[in-house]
Amino acid sequence: MTGCQDDDSFSTNVSNILSFSADTVKLDTVFSAVPTTTRTFWVHNESGDGIRCTNIRLERGNQSGFRVNVDGVYLGSESGYQASEVEIRKGDSIRVFVELTSPVNGRNKPWLVEDNLLFLLESGVTQKVNLNAYSWDAIKYRNLHITNDTTLTGDRPIIVYGKLTVEEHATLTLAAGTTLYFHDGGGIDVYGRLCSQGEAGKEVILRGDRLDWMFDYLPYDLMSGLWDGIHFYETSYDNVMEFTDLHSSFNGIVCDSADVEKQKLTLKNMTVHNCQGKGLSTVNCKVTAENCQFTNTLYECVDILGGDVTMNHCTLAQFYPFDSNRRPALNYYSTTTMPLLRMDCINSIVTGYPEDVVMGATENENIPFNYRFISSILRTPAVEDAEHIIDVIFENVEDTASVQGDKHFKLVDINTQHYDFHLDSLSPAVNKGNKDYPVSNDRDGKARDDQPDMGCFEESKPET
Repeated sequence: MTGCQDDDSFSTNVSNILSFSADTVKLDTVFSAVPTTTRTFWVHNESGDGIRCTNIRLERGNQSGFRVNVDGVYLGSESGYQASEVEIRKGDSIRVFVELTSPVNGRNKPWLVEDNLLFLLESGVTQKVNLNAYSWDAIKYRNLHITNDTTLTGDRPIIVYGKLTVEEHATLTLAAGTTLYFHDGGGIDVYGRLCSQGEAGKEVILRGDRLDWMFDYLPYDLMSGLWDGIHFYETSYDNVMEFTDLHSSFNGIVCDSADVEKQKLTLKNMTVHNCQGKGLSTVNCKVTAENCQFTNTLYECVDILGGDVTMNHCTLAQFYPFDSNRRPALNYYSTTTMPLLRMDCINSIVTGYPEDVVMGATENENIPFNYRFISSILRTPAVEDAEHIIDVIFENVEDTASVQGDKHFKLVDINTQHYDFHLDSLSPAVNKGNKDYPVSNDRDGKARDDQPDMGCFEESKPET
């Protein structure tokens, strides 16, 4: 009986006030007319008496687009966008939930949307928590089919729901500075032609549409598998992707079997990073990659089945952070029906955490299995093979300085998922490129010097 007694008193003393776990709730940048995820905060009563809130309301009512639930009471139209007579006993707390669907603002840039959640205490004291976000108008496409030559520009962000399909005989051009945000399950299916025309400083960006954070230190944009990536089908040829950043997808780029005599895909100054599947997968087709970064994939960073593939000044680095069963950085193989006519890896870095990140195999010794590694760094046991291995540096995994395979780069932080694959000045890749296979600029568009570096980035060297 005594356990059920209610002997709390409710104070009207102006010195008895509430405390909040956050005085500002920030929803960061959001898309207009797209509901956000839910944020929460706590309201604590740490005074010696109970506190009664005669009214809790949004200052702007229903004008800002915020939705609030206070201790199980939704501040909607039926309640007049307020809660009344909310009691918080001494030493107790209530939880508040906040969401936002911001109105379309008609502007090309993000703009600030804010409101205040007001707590009017029985003492007459008013306390507030600020709610804010930057709202950004976006163009939205759902299962868009490109049937004629079309250009998408970067005036506003573009959200893609479902598949963006480029039909046969049509060309989709992505102009410099364009960003496509793909919802879960979204991607690009190419039966015709894709031309991604980024420029240095104005890259095309292909990413997931989650702008919020999984944890305080981890935005969703650093997670993998947020969208489906790009699939080039059998009928697709002459695709070009330049200065393009593709990240956080399942597979990055998949190229189906095609006529090996015709160019399937040309990649220049391209990044494919943080994929839950493969980074670049080519099946019996002709692909060229220059100044490209293929990094951090659960499966192979680059997977080559037959065909004709050339990589020059590329960085393949396998530091996928979300699964220790990550596969090699490079896998190339030949079958009876899909012979490897050429796989040239030139002026490149192929490294990662495991002791061996380079795998090659042929189904039959009597079929073509043509590969060459020229002036590259490989993290794989050393072999003597003058025909296929030319001026190669093999990483010595027994050397404690190279055990992790990350000594080449500015930053590899598996704990926070932050990576910078620009070369460290102490990397043995510096000044070891082969000038007989010239690529004039690096991944950033910076001119290479007379003694180029391996990998896609040219290390900044002091002037002499």
